[in-house]
Amino acid sequence: MIVDCAIYRDGHRTEGAADFSDALDEARASRDAFLWIGLHEPTEKEFELVTSEFRLHPLAVEDALNAHQRPKLEVYDDSLFVVLKPVVYDDAADTVTTGELMLFLGDSFVVTVRHGAGSPLSGVRRRLEEDPELLAHGPTAVLYAVSDAVVDQYTDVAGLLQADLDELEADVFAPLGTDTRHTASRIYSFKRQLVEFRRATLPLADPLARLASARLPFVDERARPFFRDVGDHLTRANEAVEGLDRLLTDILSAHLAQMGVQQNDDMRKISAWAAMAAVPTMIAGIYGMNFTHMPELRQPWGYPSAVVLMGGLVWWLYRTFKRRGWL
Repeated sequence: MIVDCAIYRDGHRTEGAADFSDALDEARASRDAFLWIGLHEPTEKEFELVTSEFRLHPLAVEDALNAHQRPKLEVYDDSLFVVLKPVVYDDAADTVTTGELMLFLGDSFVVTVRHGAGSPLSGVRRRLEEDPELLAHGPTAVLYAVSDAVVDQYTDVAGLLQADLDELEADVFAPLGTDTRHTASRIYSFKRQLVEFRRATLPLADPLARLASARLPFVDERARPFFRDVGDHLTRANEAVEGLDRLLTDILSAHLAQMGVQQNDDMRKISAWAAMAAVPTMIAGIYGMNFTHMPELRQPWGYPSAVVLMGGLVWWLYRTFKRRGWL
């Protein structure tokens, strides 16, 4: 359950007491220290000790255990609760996978709870430990670094989706005759991935706006410009997602239009060949009735004349349809 646990004093990592309560008391006793505990998919029983020691709000604890939350920010008496949704794109399978990352910020502690894949926490902790000046700002530095890493993931995933969409667009506008049987299903699947991506990015705009402008407990006011910068990156990611969605809609419309043109072309060809087959069929049907009084029925040149007439009419129809582009 516990991925990592350490006390950070003046921007440097120190190993604290094994007991949560003692470690938290040690961090609170020093003005320049805080405790950071990382958890991975804890059960309710495993999380009880953390809840009691850090006096976390039961509603926030319920959200952290059940997961499947939207990105949000909640303010409680003893802590600040933030939900983020990291995103990972599997280029081989063309699927967007979202995880969940919850942060509890208090006066001298940070508790992170991770669900699913794609969490940037290990890299964030390592980078923060390499930057003591930033880490010295306490829990606010952790919240900023984690949110910044998550939003950077959004930008990277948007770039990968753009590259795949360019390939899809090239396939849609490929020359006629190219196999496009699965193009519609690919477009629909891509649409589903964008919907999943937007569920992670769009709701995060409001929490970041509050962090950048409002006075919140347990958040250093000097960090507002940094959260505004993260918000700007998120805005660019959201604009990229919106652009991908609009372009995908245009690609789908173009694909449907191409399918209609292809079907019309096929129908013209079928109609032309049916017309050429109908002429000799009609003539042969008339002379196949075998009535006694029919023109040229008993003439020796009657059969060759009928064949020549049928061939001439078919050739004339073929040349006409060919000239009009039906064949």
